[in-house]
Amino acid sequence: MMTPASDRSPQPPRPGPVSGGPPPPARPDPWEDAALIAALFAVDPAGLGGVCLRALPGPVRDQWLADTRELLPPETPRRKIPLHVSDGRLLGGLDLTATLRAGRPVAEHGLFAEAHGGVLELAMAERVRGSPVSYLCSALDTGEVVLERDGIALRSPARVGVIALDEGSNEDEQVADALLDRLAFLIDLSPIAVREMGDVPYSVADVTAARGRLAEVSISADQVNAICETALALGIPSLRTSLHTMRAARVAAALDGNLVVTDAQVSLAARLVMAPRATMLPYTQPPESEPEPPPPEPPPPDQEGESEANQEQRQDPLADQVLDATKAAIPTDLLDRLRLGQLRRAKVRSTGKSGQVQQANMRGRPAGVRRGDLRPGDRLNLIETLRAAAPWQRVRRAERERGQTQTQMTATGTPGGATRARPRTLPVPNLAPRVEVRKDDFRIQRYKHRSETTAIFIVDASGSSALHRLGEAKGAVELLLADCYVRRDRVALVAFRGKTAELLLPPTRSLVRTKRCLADLPGGGGTPLASGIEAGLALADAVKRRGGTPLLVLLTDGRGNVARNGQGGRAQAGEEALTCARLVRAAGVAAMVVDTSPHPHPQAKALAEAMDATYMPLPHADAGRLNAAVKAKAGL
Repeated sequence: MMTPASDRSPQPPRPGPVSGGPPPPARPDPWEDAALIAALFAVDPAGLGGVCLRALPGPVRDQWLADTRELLPPETPRRKIPLHVSDGRLLGGLDLTATLRAGRPVAEHGLFAEAHGGVLELAMAERVRGSPVSYLCSALDTGEVVLERDGIALRSPARVGVIALDEGSNEDEQVADALLDRLAFLIDLSPIAVREMGDVPYSVADVTAARGRLAEVSISADQVNAICETALALGIPSLRTSLHTMRAARVAAALDGNLVVTDAQVSLAARLVMAPRATMLPYTQPPESEPEPPPPEPPPPDQEGESEANQEQRQDPLADQVLDATKAAIPTDLLDRLRLGQLRRAKVRSTGKSGQVQQANMRGRPAGVRRGDLRPGDRLNLIETLRAAAPWQRVRRAERERGQTQTQMTATGTPGGATRARPRTLPVPNLAPRVEVRKDDFRIQRYKHRSETTAIFIVDASGSSALHRLGEAKGAVELLLADCYVRRDRVALVAFRGKTAELLLPPTRSLVRTKRCLADLPGGGGTPLASGIEAGLALADAVKRRGGTPLLVLLTDGRGNVARNGQGGRAQAGEEALTCARLVRAAGVAAMVVDTSPHPHPQAKALAEAMDATYMPLPHADAGRLNAAVKAKAGL
């Protein structure tokens, strides 16, 4: 779908999204932005880091990839990184075949070195974790790959651009933050239909010409300040985003044939790079502003130039223009997504449909190898075992031949000079192994798997005001269980009222059992808040001991009035509740506090802070909103 250069007649510079012209529309076209990003990336893959392409396999993603490949010069190397790539294939290492043939270590280059000056395509990037991400980030930072393993020390250039294919179907499946921070562009092709696709308005000749003039393109200090101010207004903490924006503005100028970056190109770069990374909406002053202060007195003649410069710096129309262009591309539901926590990752703990990562011996996804004895239940990685044994074959062959010679001399010589028959235990030379593998060469395959998540609802069933919330809790548990049933996750329910807390629903996937227990959930009485938190923590500890990942969801107004000994007293009950909340924090259990009071109550917020939990006031909650909030927190 890209127009070839031979089919187009020479035209004057195009007024479009890169060059000057009218200001950007209120809502840019997603495919036009995606096509423009493909052209910018083709000009400078290594300088821009790369592109994170979030889309399921389909004609839209295939067309974007095809257009990007056609924009790259023919001599540009391209390599694909599979999901379970080994460190040796990625970084380089020992050439097993050549080493066995030569009897000495022979090095081979990895994918990073092979793709130097070109592009790497990372398949299923949302599932890549651990060492591949670390190696990839190091190569993007330094532009080289350092190999020191298997007796080989090798340093190779690796200036590459990355196309990370994100096929995640929900917010729990995300590309690693460290890798996203090093990629300039984040594209989501999911909402684009096939009929909305168009042509790429650039050719390979345009990209080649832009590469030639990129080194001469300059950007002013005022434009750099405007970019940094925009990043600050959008709540973007990483400095790499500002650097990528400046680089994208220079690439846009080179693609338009300019040697000086224009304000329109700065606005475009900020819209393409910063808008998908915004974590807050910039403050806008309300229409009714304060009355204007009286005009200041005119400055002395010797300070007139300095005063005008300060006034221009305070107004900074360029920063406002860049910010307006970026705001036009920010998703309209940004605040709702931020409120539900879908754009903010978990701090330390990992919950959700996949739970925490755990090591395993026989099941899960491959997670490297380890050196050790081969025990029952372990799986031997044959390739890595041969790779570890290959450099020692010449030494072991010499030891074996030397041992055979000594055995023959001992068998044929006697003190009296007589000759006796050779023992049958002598090894036959023809049966000597071509590759000798010893115990120290064994490499055991390691696996990792994700544990199941158990959402533990701790419901305040005390008092007449909780009756309405009980209905919401029942509906939320049923909705959440219906979603968890497909992923084999569990739901549990703890209710506290009167003087004690009670486990009404142990961790289960049974929909019939859940509805039966929820129908019998009573309400009324005092509020033993500490007992409820303690019961939920005990259940979470049991889930962790069985290898699961618990998530506590506490529905309460935070006003406990019954201590753990069953005696009344708000002061003692409040202190005990805070103590139990701190125990949840110390145990490292992910938690969420839903404030069910008519108005947000400070006691519930203090309880969430002591628990290190997400605080969510829901004065007008319903089962659907509560279910959505819990799913956003847990990544279900």
